[in-house]
Amino acid sequence: MTPNQPAPKLPHHADPVEEAVDIFNAVIAGFIAERGVTGLRFPKEIIWCGGAPGSGKGTNTPFILRERGITASPIVTSDLLAEPEMQRLKDGGNLVGDRDVVRLLYQRLLDPQYINGVLVDGFPRTRVQVECVKLLHHKMLELRTEMRATENAALFPKPSFHIVILYVEEKESIERQMKRGRQALAYNQRVAETGVGASIDERLTDLNIESARKRYKVFMEQTYPVLLSLKQVFHFHIINAQGELSAVERNIIQEFQYQSSLELDDATYDVLHHIPLASEIVQNARQHLVRRLDGYQRDHANLFHRVVDVIDHDFVPVVTLHAITGLAKITSENELFADPLAISMLVDVFNERGYRATATVEARDIPTRLDPATNYIICVKRPRYRFEIRFSGSVIRRGG
Repeated sequence: MTPNQPAPKLPHHADPVEEAVDIFNAVIAGFIAERGVTGLRFPKEIIWCGGAPGSGKGTNTPFILRERGITASPIVTSDLLAEPEMQRLKDGGNLVGDRDVVRLLYQRLLDPQYINGVLVDGFPRTRVQVECVKLLHHKMLELRTEMRATENAALFPKPSFHIVILYVEEKESIERQMKRGRQALAYNQRVAETGVGASIDERLTDLNIESARKRYKVFMEQTYPVLLSLKQVFHFHIINAQGELSAVERNIIQEFQYQSSLELDDATYDVLHHIPLASEIVQNARQHLVRRLDGYQRDHANLFHRVVDVIDHDFVPVVTLHAITGLAKITSENELFADPLAISMLVDVFNERGYRATATVEARDIPTRLDPATNYIICVKRPRYRFEIRFSGSVIRRGG
């Protein structure tokens, strides 16, 4: 192509789905040519995070990452657009379109540092970008199936996509944008006066109420609806980011509670799901404890009373002695505990009284005689019973 020849036009698509397919296929084909199919190792977990201006993405992103156990830094779409490659496009008078954004973002997602998980801030924003997210998920599932019977199967786990929207009302969004603008102006003024530090960017939209209002409306009218279209496809979280930071963090914790059926591989979940959840067991623990204690009194009264006597005479004095520390460790050789039911009774009695009791049984060798023919020491095994009784210890308050 000579300098005087016009650049070839990209195909025009009236349908955003068709445009997304065209973009996605071209981008993926380029990566396969560079890396091969096995080089398409995208992150196992991707959190696609969006929100209106002032919704606190920068503030809340670190907490979301901690909650999900993701250690890699987030990928911020606006930062990608500021990179040299994108800047050269803009300097050449070209618009940065969905094709460029998708290619650069997917290239970054293939960075090994993101293999276990990543949060993407500010993508998707358009219908075409939304379709590209769906296509990426489908491609990852396709690769997983393709690699399942190969030595690379472990490199292509089940993908997990989360759509996160931090929501604030218009009034809150505008107030936060204007506050951010005032803080930027004040900071830059201090830098100018003291010569200490580097100035930061001042967003023009943070300095004008109408501009801040327009940014909010653009998000709610253009970006929010396309994000909602993913609600039926992926894990979807709308987080109330309106209140204090502590309240927002509680909302995030609640939204991202672990669900094994969504996060484990299907085959793994099929093996494990019959084991009851701890929350289910704990929920009925008190009722089960009451039934057991009543059953001891009703069906094994003699043994039950003997266990209570041992608790009164041998255990309570030791527990009382350790009232400050809140932990009593007791070793017993009482033959009463040779009956496992007696151990269960003791643990249940303490638990009913508000302690946290556990028991273990040890077998130790006791020398009994010397074999005259071999000079070997003959031992017998005798049990020893160890109990730990935990409770809230006393707090000593000093006046001076």
